[in-house]
Amino acid sequence: MERRHEVMFKQLQTYRSELLGLLSDVTDEEAEIIPKGFNNNIRWNLGHVILDQYVWIQVLTKDDPPISMDFNQWFGYGTTPLHFTDETPSLSKLILYLREQPRIIEEKYRGRMEEEFPSTDMGMHTIEQVLVRTIFHEGLHMGAIIGIKNQIKNQ
Repeated sequence: MERRHEVMFKQLQTYRSELLGLLSDVTDEEAEIIPKGFNNNIRWNLGHVILDQYVWIQVLTKDDPPISMDFNQWFGYGTTPLHFTDETPSLSKLILYLREQPRIIEEKYRGRMEEEFPSTDMGMHTIEQVLVRTIFHEGLHMGAIIGIKNQIKNQ
């Protein structure tokens, strides 16, 4: 594996650890709160982060993701917690998925980072390019979670 790919997987794990660290003091009840000025809650943001990485890899590779296809209806773009059902993963289950995801992605794709695929609508054609985008996207949702936590604390 090339050095830059090692760095990419290290960044994926490091940023994921930072996201998980934000959750250490979040209760199940707090994960459900949608503060004023927000469209979603912490639980939705977590599910969306999981889904986003797998969806972009799937768009590129056509590989089936190792999560339920129902993640799209619960956490897809444009959805809200109003789309949750009794089957929607709990906070603790989402945390488990978040912990496992970087390892799953690295194990499956570490030897395929530069493999060429038909270009996505965003012009990405390698796993490496997809991971750059999804790591950035995860950072956006970390910011949303920080904002939600601050609003909850200040209520």
